[in-house]
Amino acid sequence: MRSAPHQLHDARALVIEGNLQSRSILVSQLRELGVGTVVQCSRLTEARRKLEMNSFDVVICEQRFERETGSGQDLLDDLRRNQLLPFHTVFVMITAEASYASVAEAAESALDAYLLKPHTGARLADRIVQARVRKQALQEIFGAIDAQDFDRAAALCQARFASRQPYWLYAARIGAELMLRGGQVEEAQALYQAVIDAKTLPWARLGVARAQLDAGQPAKAVTTLESLIRDDDAYADAYDVMGRAQFELGNFQNALGTYQMATKLTPSSISRLLKHGMLAYYTGEKSEGVELLDRATRLGLDSKMFDAQALLLLAFARLDNNDSRGLQRVVEQLTRLRDRSHSPARPHRLLQMAESLLALQQQQTARALDDVRRLADALLTPEFDVEAACNLLALMIRLATRSLPMPDAEGAVDTLALRFCTSRAMTELLVCAAAGHGNYPERIRAGHAQVLRMTQDAMTLSLKGDPHGTVVQLLQDGERTGNAKLIESAHQVMQRYSERMSGYPELQERLEALRERYHTTAPITRLGEHTSSGQTPPGGVCLPAGYKPPQSTGLLDAAAPAR
Repeated sequence: MRSAPHQLHDARALVIEGNLQSRSILVSQLRELGVGTVVQCSRLTEARRKLEMNSFDVVICEQRFERETGSGQDLLDDLRRNQLLPFHTVFVMITAEASYASVAEAAESALDAYLLKPHTGARLADRIVQARVRKQALQEIFGAIDAQDFDRAAALCQARFASRQPYWLYAARIGAELMLRGGQVEEAQALYQAVIDAKTLPWARLGVARAQLDAGQPAKAVTTLESLIRDDDAYADAYDVMGRAQFELGNFQNALGTYQMATKLTPSSISRLLKHGMLAYYTGEKSEGVELLDRATRLGLDSKMFDAQALLLLAFARLDNNDSRGLQRVVEQLTRLRDRSHSPARPHRLLQMAESLLALQQQQTARALDDVRRLADALLTPEFDVEAACNLLALMIRLATRSLPMPDAEGAVDTLALRFCTSRAMTELLVCAAAGHGNYPERIRAGHAQVLRMTQDAMTLSLKGDPHGTVVQLLQDGERTGNAKLIESAHQVMQRYSERMSGYPELQERLEALRERYHTTAPITRLGEHTSSGQTPPGGVCLPAGYKPPQSTGLLDAAAPAR
């Protein structure tokens, strides 16, 4: 049981302020309020490290830092979206700006407070106490989340919203977030719409777009987001979700421009630099991508927000530029990430790929050829994901340009395409990864066309009154290819025609085993959004440490079927 809001003697506070005099004043004010432990730092990178490694009850952060490109809002945004702020932490933003709408939006979304300079110790105390009272009022909801009782937590949120109890709007936001992450897309959209009807708020409109996107309606999400951005063109989260919608529609160039806007608004956001840099790299804007990924690495290599795939893309760039020292440095950085990771399977896989590139650069061709054969042999294993597929294609191209083609390379590309071409977006991503080789892109697109034909041929049986035949054919093709679209299409037909289907239990058992083997129900992981770190989705709200999202592996791991 946490102490009462006004009792601060057991609290730990962190003060983040670049100006020594201002920092000293804040530290003194907190100590006068009776805060038990006060830690201070002057730089955002140091603050991020402290917040990743320790838990604080109160964080006081300056908005502007003269000698840094980032801001307090950038720090808050990254911490919130990467689940690095526990629910009990009160985050207070200090700003000298007369207009603080953007700060207020960021603070509201993380259940925090803000103060306009100059301020008194009494006003600071009032903001802290108000925030702690608000957190205690919602404690039952977050207690249910800690207990993993998400249905009860969502019901409590709906009840508070319906009865207009204190903090009803925030409760509605938490409830809708829980529903959305739990797959209750229609219920979440209805709650977001109810909030809009009661009081139009940007986060509720963004929630509707997120629900539309999760329901497989990216075109509708784009329309919703266009309206939102017209009304608020500085809402960075809206650009994140818009970029995702455009990506899923296969409009990579539009998505790149959208991510560029998000990066421009928050130039020190590690997650946005990663997302923007990776898409720029894959779409052929290599120099821009490398510059952004280099910046993300400088800012966040030691951060939990950083994703190691960025380093591997840099390794490919270093090889292409014959930068042996830079390539060696990437290998050393990936080794560090692997050694400190609690689940090193993916970091180890990325390190092995970088070591293959280093061997190729050092003309150790036998090692590189052995590695590419090993990867090709693993194409149909459950652990091999879209990220690995993109990296394998890139390595095969580097070998081919050095007149070291892999035996049956075209067969490997065909197998890869049949497994991972689940949608236009995934197909075009693989095509981007294969750019630079004559016929790889066309073979990948041919694989996607073949998957579509298999789906259509199977569905024709259902239209003729034979849903059992549809499921059997889709399962056979899914078992042969590992394609998530085929497997999930079989699941949808089973759900619709279960009462009319003979041999249902046996088919269901076979289907569920296949879904589990290939992780077709795993959350979709996209460029720059790795759910293994517990990231809060763009436009989402920070849930407490007790919320345990489903785990996935890899930046591009979920070859999600198109819906």
